[in-house]
Amino acid sequence: MSIFFYMEKCIKCPETHYANTERKHCLQKAVSFLDHKDPLGMSLTIIALCFSVLTTVVLGLFVKHRDTPIVKANNRTLSYSLLITLTVCFLCSLLFIGCPNTATCILQQITFGGAFTVALATVLAKAITVLLAFKVTFPRKVVRWLIVSKAPNFIIPICTLIHLVLCGIWLGTSPPFLDQDYHTERGHIILVCNKGSDFAFHGILGYLCSLALGSYTVAFMFRNLPDTFNEAKFLSFSMLVFFCVWLTFLPVYHSTKGKVMVAMEVFSILASSAALLGFIFVPKCYIILIRPDKNSVHHIRNRPHSRGNTFLKT
Repeated sequence: MSIFFYMEKCIKCPETHYANTERKHCLQKAVSFLDHKDPLGMSLTIIALCFSVLTTVVLGLFVKHRDTPIVKANNRTLSYSLLITLTVCFLCSLLFIGCPNTATCILQQITFGGAFTVALATVLAKAITVLLAFKVTFPRKVVRWLIVSKAPNFIIPICTLIHLVLCGIWLGTSPPFLDQDYHTERGHIILVCNKGSDFAFHGILGYLCSLALGSYTVAFMFRNLPDTFNEAKFLSFSMLVFFCVWLTFLPVYHSTKGKVMVAMEVFSILASSAALLGFIFVPKCYIILIRPDKNSVHHIRNRPHSRGNTFLKT
């Protein structure tokens, strides 16, 4: 009499499946991503939309009061440009929420980096405008020519061109692509955007931080100038917060995976954009709406330390 022994073989489930609790069958993993319908995704979406609407309202307020001294101060064209760019910064965070694909993965980095490059270059131009207005070692005619010709504004296309070159190198060598994370969450395949080249991604962040550091340095040197609408102090605060947000972002980004990693990137975009909006424009809105008596030529002329706002009409 022969006795046959049957032994069950353990077969490893493929990456697209996972074992059930009894470990007898392989079940299909569900596709997951940072969705607008998730509580986290919905919260970030609402915050991004609210801030973009708020920025648009501030822009409308500045346009309505465009002939008042506080809006004219420190180049109102740069203020308009910065507000429009901040609106784009808030809205570009929506590219990170929802089902990703190859196109959105590329657009995420190009839009995010481009919008922040323009924003930081605009802040740098604002800081240099303050520097020119108070740099007494320059001949006054040269200073006035630089301000009237709006020479600091050329910083924006120059910095943007550098960013485009860096993006071109990134996309030409190792562009971002759609990736699938099989291991972070049991029973789920998480769709994420792979940066393609970590070196290029960190290079873009380094470029943005260098612009922020440059703007902070210039603004910090002139933060205590006794002028009526000197915004150097607010520029330096906003750049300091921006720099700290992205410096904190890097270790947290590398210690998280999946949807939390994407949410962290969205949060950093919103936080740094909100810092620019809050520190630079909220004090101006306060004067326009709450203290209109300070937003007048009569108030400026009665200031004992005012230099007459040499750059007020730009």
